[in-house]
Amino acid sequence: MTRIAIGADGTGTDGGGAAGTDGAGLGLRERKKRQTAIRIWQTAIALFAERGFDEVSVAEIAAAAEVSKMTVFNYFTSKEDLVLGPMEQHIGEPARVVREAAPDVPAVAALHAHYVAALAAFDPATGLNDQQQVIDVVRLIHRTPVLALRAYAGFDAGARTALTTELLARDPEHDPLTARVAAAQLLGAQLTLTEENQRRMMAGDRAADLLPEALADADRAFALAAQGLGDYGATRS
Repeated sequence: MTRIAIGADGTGTDGGGAAGTDGAGLGLRERKKRQTAIRIWQTAIALFAERGFDEVSVAEIAAAAEVSKMTVFNYFTSKEDLVLGPMEQHIGEPARVVREAAPDVPAVAALHAHYVAALAAFDPATGLNDQQQVIDVVRLIHRTPVLALRAYAGFDAGARTALTTELLARDPEHDPLTARVAAAQLLGAQLTLTEENQRRMMAGDRAADLLPEALADADRAFALAAQGLGDYGATRS
């Protein structure tokens, strides 16, 4: 299945989630598949934003995107995936950041650096992105209970499980409780920051204007987490 993420410009990117990726390096067939997936996603978001998630059928999305209903389901396994699928590309991101960090880098430092870089790039995963399609997705989730439940419960459980596994692998004492608590603290810091950024975007603030404040908030939030976690996740000093 072709996977897409949401780029910093509010459009679909490749499944790796790299903002600005234009499909260079992909074969013609893969580029066409990716373009079809992006067209379906953009069409769905526009219809949902205009009429509401529950008021739009998959058949109507298919017709507007000029594809068959079967084609929609070839790219997105459910109607909910049309909204949440690109976001869920990020579920394993915190775990990946910790896994790829140098052995002497604490988990909180690795995730702090990654989040700050994502803020500076206006990555939609941080909530600091004022492109209309990104804001439309956030509003849809907030206004649609079935989407909100999956976004918060599903993302939280999946991200926590993956991050806990990576933290446990870096813990010399291999203490499951410590790994679970640390994962909850780190993801809680990120979620709190992201929710505030999303709130400000929906209120009409400009991402570029808010960036200095968002960076300062990130520094404060991760500093608070570091007070409790210290160098946890660093496998050697």
